[in-house]
Amino acid sequence: MSASVPGRPPGGAAVVIASTRAAQGIYADLTGDVIVQWLRGHGFAVHAPVVVPDGAAVGAALRTALEQRQALVITSGGTGLSPDDQTPEMTRPLLDREIPGIMEALRAAGLAKTPMAALSRGHAGLAGGTIIINLPGSPSAVRDGLQVLDPIIKHLCEQAGGRHGH
Repeated sequence: MSASVPGRPPGGAAVVIASTRAAQGIYADLTGDVIVQWLRGHGFAVHAPVVVPDGAAVGAALRTALEQRQALVITSGGTGLSPDDQTPEMTRPLLDREIPGIMEALRAAGLAKTPMAALSRGHAGLAGGTIIINLPGSPSAVRDGLQVLDPIIKHLCEQAGGRHGH
């Protein structure tokens, strides 16, 4: 186990983009690099985003990240109501403990800008020692979500890693 840098969350992170059209090369993913840069800015070691089609491939990518013992996995996309939007269904069975307050805060921040935020069905929680957070797929919703996570990410990672005193 590597020593943590003071003021920075330790460990690696993974980014999973759920988008059938981006995975097929029909259009470029616009959210993965935004999330990667945000994670790096918070001290995480992170590789390029993994772009997968909606559905079962999201679950496979999440399981791979868990096998790699990432500290944090952020997904983008697949949280809406379209039939192929299955990121929540792929995420929830992997969670040992949900963190509903994160999703409540993300939806509340989104609702301040658009009523469509109420349609996001994402989850946040712990799968073993890994935090998984589902963000919507739109670039503006991702930026808004990362702003919500900014002030809590360090504390969240400390608590998940058992490094927070009571």
